[in-house]
Amino acid sequence: MTDASTYLAHAWAARSARAPLSPLQIPRRAPTPRDVQIDILYCGICHSDLHYTHNDWAPALAAAYPVVPGHEIVGRVSAVGADVTRHAVGDLVAVGCLVDSDQTCPICRAGRENFCPNLTLTFGSPDRHGAAPMTFGGYSSSVVVDEHFVLRVPANLDPAGAAPLLCAGITTYSPLKRNAVGPGKKVGIVGLGGLGHMGVKLARAFGAQIVVLTTSPRKAADALRLGAHEVIVSTDAAAMAAHAGSFDFILDTVSAEHDINTILGLLKLEGNLTLVGAPAKPLALSSFALIMGNRSVSGSNIGDIAQTQEMLDFCGAHGITADVEVIPMQQVNEAWQRLE
Repeated sequence: MTDASTYLAHAWAARSARAPLSPLQIPRRAPTPRDVQIDILYCGICHSDLHYTHNDWAPALAAAYPVVPGHEIVGRVSAVGADVTRHAVGDLVAVGCLVDSDQTCPICRAGRENFCPNLTLTFGSPDRHGAAPMTFGGYSSSVVVDEHFVLRVPANLDPAGAAPLLCAGITTYSPLKRNAVGPGKKVGIVGLGGLGHMGVKLARAFGAQIVVLTTSPRKAADALRLGAHEVIVSTDAAAMAAHAGSFDFILDTVSAEHDINTILGLLKLEGNLTLVGAPAKPLALSSFALIMGNRSVSGSNIGDIAQTQEMLDFCGAHGITADVEVIPMQQVNEAWQRLE
């Protein structure tokens, strides 16, 4: 049921962990004075959509059903609240992994909303506005979001290719920027999936020398096409040894179990390996792989709202979008089977 404070949107939802996605009408709140209502044009399919919906992360992050996934959203503004100043009807805009935070804690006041202890994820978080018990994501016809969490999409970017920038783009841009990747830096990108291919494109635009590390020789041609200068098949011990101690920075995008100690041996003195993949099992780490070169391992979690806008503007300036295959919503279950 709805009242004047809500309306119904069309969505695709999972009713249980292994149920296929199917149509569902969901309540969305009518725009409040600070809200932007968006007609969704495209939503990327992220592996985390599948993991959450299949309840792979329970009990740490248990799924609440029905689940409407999707946090790589691009659409057009269809209505704005009376106090909205950043966006207007007709604007091409985007929404990423978060749609709200308390906006008052020290972390939020420092502009680091993605680490707010009370943040609201785009789907699967308690809905503080009360339209539904939990937030519903971008596999839907429309969404209503506080203007602070709505981003501008550069007009020159293909909207479909821009959608994955809201997760894969910012997840790779943030650590590249933090580690001052640029001319004169040798950068490794481990894995060439959704995250990895964006890491290659962005690192190339930053002006770095890029080497892709992959277990799949068949991906070499794609890596070079995307902007890598060289490809190492990481199962080739001789090739790995030839690059030992030569990398300034390595971005590891792999979500499967793998040996990071061999990768650490590629770093220069005081080089850094940043993890953005999330394997289900803990990775084994040799202290000596760190100690012998003052090396470090760190993690990175998307980016704050200001940096996400910075990333979109950077992509606009350099003509960067994700490589995508566009499907109709009715084929989403087939796409999920292929992804899994």
